[in-house]
Amino acid sequence: MNNYIIFSDTGCDILPDKLREWEVRNIDLTFNKEGEGIDYTQAEMPTKKFYEQMRAGTVFRTSAANADAIRKAFLPTLHEGHDILYVCFGSGLSSTVGTAKLTAEELMREFPERKIIVIDSLCASAGHGLLLWFAVDGRRRGLSLEENAAEIERILPNLCHWFTVDDLVYLKRGGRVSSAAAFFGGMLNIKPVLHMDDEGHLIPMMKVRGRHASLKAMAKKFTETAVDPAHCTYFISNGDCPEDAEKLENMIFAEHGNHAALITDIGPVIGAHSGPGTLAIFFIGTHR
Repeated sequence: MNNYIIFSDTGCDILPDKLREWEVRNIDLTFNKEGEGIDYTQAEMPTKKFYEQMRAGTVFRTSAANADAIRKAFLPTLHEGHDILYVCFGSGLSSTVGTAKLTAEELMREFPERKIIVIDSLCASAGHGLLLWFAVDGRRRGLSLEENAAEIERILPNLCHWFTVDDLVYLKRGGRVSSAAAFFGGMLNIKPVLHMDDEGHLIPMMKVRGRHASLKAMAKKFTETAVDPAHCTYFISNGDCPEDAEKLENMIFAEHGNHAALITDIGPVIGAHSGPGTLAIFFIGTHR
């Protein structure tokens, strides 16, 4: 029943040690410095160094996983005689999932006795990671490949993602806000609060003045929409701002007595688009 291996990719922002603990195999997504032409994996550039370079003005670009990388990642598992459940970086932000599905179809023709299910997480960062946590828990509970995939698909519409950023310039580069909004937002200390919609796109939802207010707004969203906020599992991820991650957790703990199950770093693949100072919370809610 459990003859399958769970895969993810570095879009999930779960550290390698934790992935090994969860017995999850990983596909490396790459990033590069604009104008340099050298691809890096997350293991090749420490997150702290990455954000230091961003703050110094370096612009990073990211790449989706190509078919060759996915094929090389899957082949050893298929040769071992295992099926695969790949919880993939969301299609709203990356083309990886489309490539993964095509590659899976090709590999299943080569290995007709094996099955590969690719799930579009419609997620990013530790929201993707939280969905992966549910998949690992499903396997632990004895769910079959198909049962686990069905349960993950059922959870997806209720997986909430709330973000704030410290500097609007990074969202401007990605087309999330206009140049004028980024300029005046910086002048007026405006901090946007965003969420991820049902199609996996980041959508600005509100603007508040000041960092503390943005953290309070995210804590309020947790209170308003989390299913059983005193007991639900939630993850927090941060772009080199661990103190703010702790503040957000403390706000939630003060009201609900509930600690984060995991606080993790936003790695370069996500951080290249959101920038240093990004803070996010993920949980199961009544709706996205």
